[in-house]
Amino acid sequence: MILALDTSTAACTAALFGEDGTLLASADEAIGRGHAERLVPMLDEMLAGRRADLILVGCGPGSFTGLRVGIAAAHGLAIGWGAALRGFDSLALLAASAPADDGATVAAAISGGHGELFVQQFDAATLSPAGPLRNLPPAQAAVVIGAPLVIGSGAAALVGARGSGQPLDAFPRAANLLRLPAAQRDLPPRPIYARAPDARPRAA
Repeated sequence: MILALDTSTAACTAALFGEDGTLLASADEAIGRGHAERLVPMLDEMLAGRRADLILVGCGPGSFTGLRVGIAAAHGLAIGWGAALRGFDSLALLAASAPADDGATVAAAISGGHGELFVQQFDAATLSPAGPLRNLPPAQAAVVIGAPLVIGSGAAALVGARGSGQPLDAFPRAANLLRLPAAQRDLPPRPIYARAPDARPRAA
């Protein structure tokens, strides 16, 4: 079986798939903060005693704290179960909420902190990247992101700055994981931060 989980946003999402790709169970909770307290109980409820042979974890970009919680939990489960562990692109998973025929490209946009957005465009049919990952203020993102449909917590800000398009406020859903191309779910299981952390070491 395959377990997928993502904690890159203000939601916890997880899904369990059979070896043939059949969705066996899923769980999605918009929690805001508190991933560390809620993730493991949510997984226990969803798994109901089952174990996976492969664990796929969202690597971001997204919340620094959320990413660390999810990746640490995935590492712990992989060690305990003797399971393989790989990462996947959280923005691509968010873009997977779009209908496959909804235009040539779709954009994912989430808050990156300091009023900026993590943004990237994807091919709407294949979910392969159609542009680089960027961390930009909404006004700058509006210049470089042309996809008519923008999905995520930053969608309204981007579409508002651009003055056109359709925003869709949504979280990534692990149940959509197998829509991603293989390359997007075969990443090293470590965070994709896309910008420097706020914390800085003290000068000597």
